[in-house]
Amino acid sequence: MDLVPPVSDYPSPTAARARMSVPGYDVMFGKLSRRGLFDDYFMQRGGIDTRFVLKAKEDPRLQLAATISTSGDMEAQFRWHRDLDIPHTFVDLTASASEPMLRLRSCAYYPKYGIGAFGTFPFLMTNRVRSEDYGVMGLRYGSKNLSIGASFLPFALSGEVPYSAWLVGRRGSLSAGVQYKPLSGSKHPVPFTDPMNWNCAISYGMGSDSPLSPSLNFALELVRNTQLVASFYRNHVVGCTEGNTEYDFISLTNSIDLGLELAKRLDRDKPPENANDLSFQIAACWKPNEHVLVKGKAGLSKSSFAMVLNHPIMTFLTFNVAVERDHKQGTGSYGFGFCFKDI
Repeated sequence: MDLVPPVSDYPSPTAARARMSVPGYDVMFGKLSRRGLFDDYFMQRGGIDTRFVLKAKEDPRLQLAATISTSGDMEAQFRWHRDLDIPHTFVDLTASASEPMLRLRSCAYYPKYGIGAFGTFPFLMTNRVRSEDYGVMGLRYGSKNLSIGASFLPFALSGEVPYSAWLVGRRGSLSAGVQYKPLSGSKHPVPFTDPMNWNCAISYGMGSDSPLSPSLNFALELVRNTQLVASFYRNHVVGCTEGNTEYDFISLTNSIDLGLELAKRLDRDKPPENANDLSFQIAACWKPNEHVLVKGKAGLSKSSFAMVLNHPIMTFLTFNVAVERDHKQGTGSYGFGFCFKDI
């Protein structure tokens, strides 16, 4: 297996290695790659974010990450995973000072059998208004061509049904799946027959054996019978050079990511005051080498630009800047981010 190291391992790979703790439907159909393209490094607007990632040299399975922002947000996460090569069995503890919260998340996954269990349990919450605020647990089975599972509420209120369930199948380059996820607080007497509680998607991907990050992917998703989302993702490697052959790494010299999302409301009811009947955004990311990343996205209401620089000598330091323009308000904002890794 060839592993391609990114400019910085935050935040996309962090989400990728924790994907077994969420329903499979939420990361299939190229969603994981598109989410990284449209979201990563665009979050530092309006301030300065500093992130520290510390790993124990004696035991690299342990990691401590902390984020401090000038806006007052502070978060720290301690993580332990069992295997360096397959980090899907893990335990992490996240503490947040901005909104007092302590969250325990755990996942046990056995690739040999394709089965796993996961759970998320928040603590120290001052306002628990929903059953999921007391915790969510789930079971899953996955193979190369099938993902199936369900999550439930261990402290559910009387009459509540399973929290969610999903089924995704794959045949060659074609993937299709459905997800049952009832609306929070829904009192429908037969929730399984309510189309508002179902999502379904179909995608066509090429260039990769993984439905999580195909080189080219086109997907259609119907969300709660009210919204149709069309998306496109393309990763193109222009050139690469061999790096550390001991670990079989390949160092990218030039690669381009392209993505597009178009969402259209299907329900005839008038949308809320701040909601749009149509949303559209397009994004592009260019990595000319292993030390520089440039990306931008444009939409009907906002446009953003970000640049990431990884110091060639002080490899533990990554700097990024993000700029956003609000077309409707005619205003702009910017922010900076610093990441200190393995110091």
